[in-house]
Amino acid sequence: MQPFADLLAAELGEMGFESFAVTDTGLLAYISEDEHDPSALEKLWTPSLPEVTISWQVAEIPKQNWNAKWEENFNPIEVDDQILVRAPFHEAKTVPYDIVIEPKMSFGTGHHETTYMMLQLLLDEVIEGKTVLDMGCGTGVLAILAKMRGAKSADAVDIDEWCYLNTIENIERNHCGDIQVYQGDKSVLVGKSYDLIIANINKNILLQDMPAYVECLNSGGTLLLSGFYEKDLEDISKATLTLGLAYQKHNSKNDWVAAVYRKG
Repeated sequence: MQPFADLLAAELGEMGFESFAVTDTGLLAYISEDEHDPSALEKLWTPSLPEVTISWQVAEIPKQNWNAKWEENFNPIEVDDQILVRAPFHEAKTVPYDIVIEPKMSFGTGHHETTYMMLQLLLDEVIEGKTVLDMGCGTGVLAILAKMRGAKSADAVDIDEWCYLNTIENIERNHCGDIQVYQGDKSVLVGKSYDLIIANINKNILLQDMPAYVECLNSGGTLLLSGFYEKDLEDISKATLTLGLAYQKHNSKNDWVAAVYRKG
């Protein structure tokens, strides 16, 4: 189930489902009773999962302290003994980069393989004094790390209003100035330029929007891409080559990939 959980959660999120938990056998999805439309699930469309048969069960859950439940199941993560990503109720530790994130419904806590690998790649990059774009920012965690590592400025963009608002909150929580947050798609990039662009989205969106990323990437700049599987790396790399970027390296974890490209 794990490889398909994010795709399925994204579609369910469009139907009003508010939170998700991956299990060994499937995906738990929660929605308030007054928002639930049983007929909507009959129309669940998963063109990206042609080999998957989807079935479901519905159960009513008694009212609970959901905040306490969330805190109980959200664990901090450490990346290469350099980064700690934690919630406000976790204890701080002595690490170079202590990032406090309250994710709510946003993607980007570092628990998913793609976010974890992007955090690793940002540790490898020289960021000080550079202008940075975090495209599809989720919680804003990648933009926040870039600013902590000395970025001159950073823009964070997400099409989802919840992610937009959550990123603003997390930037304030981590006392990171010079991060501008935008709600929108690639159209907000017109007229902008960056030394480093981070895009952790999915294969289809990356292929569709890559020309816009390359257009605003400065000469000698770096593009970090994730959100796709190892089997998709060849397609991604072919597209970047066509646009004048050179493949540098990639990391992989549980079939997910994060890759580095440079603009000549």
